[in-house]
Amino acid sequence: MTHNPIRPWRDIERRKSRKIMVGSVPVGGDAPITVQTMTNTDSSDVRATLDQVIRAAEAGADIVRISTPDESSTQALREIVRESPVPIVADIHFHYKRALEAADAGAACLRINPGNIGDAGRVAEVVRAARANGCSIRIGVNAGSLEKHLLEKYGEPCPDAMVESGLDHIKILQDHDFHEFKISVKASDVFLAAAAYQQLAEATDAPIHLGITEAGGLRGGTVKSAIGLGNLLWAGIGDTIRVSLSADPVEEVKVGFEILKSLGLRTRGVQIISCPSCARQGFDVIKTVEALEQRLEHVKTPISLSIIGCVVNGPGEALMTDIGFTGGGAGSGMVYLAGRQDHKLSNERMIDHIVELVEERAAQIEAAKAEAAE
Repeated sequence: MTHNPIRPWRDIERRKSRKIMVGSVPVGGDAPITVQTMTNTDSSDVRATLDQVIRAAEAGADIVRISTPDESSTQALREIVRESPVPIVADIHFHYKRALEAADAGAACLRINPGNIGDAGRVAEVVRAARANGCSIRIGVNAGSLEKHLLEKYGEPCPDAMVESGLDHIKILQDHDFHEFKISVKASDVFLAAAAYQQLAEATDAPIHLGITEAGGLRGGTVKSAIGLGNLLWAGIGDTIRVSLSADPVEEVKVGFEILKSLGLRTRGVQIISCPSCARQGFDVIKTVEALEQRLEHVKTPISLSIIGCVVNGPGEALMTDIGFTGGGAGSGMVYLAGRQDHKLSNERMIDHIVELVEERAAQIEAAKAEAAE
């Protein structure tokens, strides 16, 4: 965690929402904004799916969603849930019986797409199963699968149609005296999703799950999600997020945390502040940052690290980070600790030494935490 004091002009006032539980993880209220991802393995393959869940959890995922399209996948879910290090959300489409089976299998939450689940009677059965098994529910409205009557009413997917769909299904749950739910109104269009979420945030106090659905590949989807989710989060909207990428689910988790970290909403791992490099650089900044990102992935403790190629901005950035290195020419640079010049370091030893410094700092922080907890 950076040594600098919190600056009031950077504070984000989060929308007030109810708190629900997704297994052991709180969502909404004053709980931290959680990061989710979704597996892309064959859900009936227990080992492959569980391995992916574990990798996502190690990357920081608080919650993982698994698609359950058939009976074999809900049967496998029981074993996956038993061994998973994080709560599992069962993703339900088309067949409401999968929701009943998933609840019985131990899913912490059921994600239901209102446009696909069926009539109110089937939703009522799902509610009963959720209550009996201690599940929460996510109402998952999607611009691509709105109910037929809403498309006829509005002519096309639009914020009003999406929010009306969500509120209609909220009413169904509330009519059954069920309140352990969160809601999303996703779209692949950033403007449509943002407008729908803004309208939804004013219409309900339910926890909100943010996502730009089908955002695209790693680069394009990251940019699209950062713009859409970043603007909403900056406005205080959002209690849990999922970055939807055509990429490894672990990358979704990493991008999700980077979005939250950039807004000061979550702190996890090493945050590297680095320059884009130019002719003034005293060492190869790009290769150095790439190496440090890989070698510091295992560090979970929040630490800020500045890697700047020259003395134009280096000392100033180092003042605001826990550890800093500024290139100085002649094959060496300056190491800063807690914003102060500490010692010179050769470029050759830089990467190994910085890794050691970060690991030492992380150990000190964790030891202090443990001592304070005793």
